[in-house]
Amino acid sequence: MEYVGNVIRPPSEADAIILQVTVGCSYNKCTFCGAYKDVSFAIKDEATITRDLQFARECCRNHKRVFLADGDVLILSQKRLVRLFHLIHEYLPWISRISLYGNARAIRNKSQENLSELKALGLDRVYMGLESGCDEILQRIQKGETAETMIAAAKKIRGAGIFLSVTALLGLGDVTLSERHAADTAKALSAMAPNQIAILTLMPLENTILGQEVLVGKFFLPNPQVILAELSLLLSCLQNIRCQFHANHASSYLPIFGRLPKDREALLAAIEMAKSGAVLLVPEHRRAL
Repeated sequence: MEYVGNVIRPPSEADAIILQVTVGCSYNKCTFCGAYKDVSFAIKDEATITRDLQFARECCRNHKRVFLADGDVLILSQKRLVRLFHLIHEYLPWISRISLYGNARAIRNKSQENLSELKALGLDRVYMGLESGCDEILQRIQKGETAETMIAAAKKIRGAGIFLSVTALLGLGDVTLSERHAADTAKALSAMAPNQIAILTLMPLENTILGQEVLVGKFFLPNPQVILAELSLLLSCLQNIRCQFHANHASSYLPIFGRLPKDREALLAAIEMAKSGAVLLVPEHRRAL
């Protein structure tokens, strides 16, 4: 199957067929993200996608899920998306789940009826990057969104009955906005009411604006103890939410996961043990994106 650039997908899509529909990200301005800096945004033509589906039909019959890459598939017109989903079902009729990344802008540009139509055609899961619920941080990282606009997008996904996974990024507030970052992010996540919360930890990349700010001393990366404090505060401040909680990404210093609210106290206890040194943290050389 043809793939331009590096394969980027959520950890939970490791067993999915990765079907690249768009290349890169149409926005590509976030200061922390280096995922698509080396590729220009493009939409693949139907002939290329069809060839990949033909390959998948022959070689991927044991895979039950499809993940649509790269970061901006939902930006396609509704007509084009509907055609794409019909092609997937035509070539891979055994597929049980279709997932994709959905940025808030693309989600808001879809009507509730559009999203419900995609749900009926097999769109089972949308992964959305909140990063932070603090508007000052969102402005600093050039997210192009506010907490309010991303909450609105999340509610549209949930309103269509689609599984919503939302990511947030520990450490993104520098040391100066650490507590506010955690508290505001928990507030936004509570309003979004996602099915899954995925917590990553910032690892600055040299090919990003934020990475360069770290190198010249304009951004001060929180140390592991501050990161653990952020994680604890965020978890404590989540309100009236029932979801999967995953802070076990490869970037994490302390891989933990559970269900909320059932496992909240156990997760908080694990964080306290790590803060006290009773549990060893993942060493820097073993962390990854």
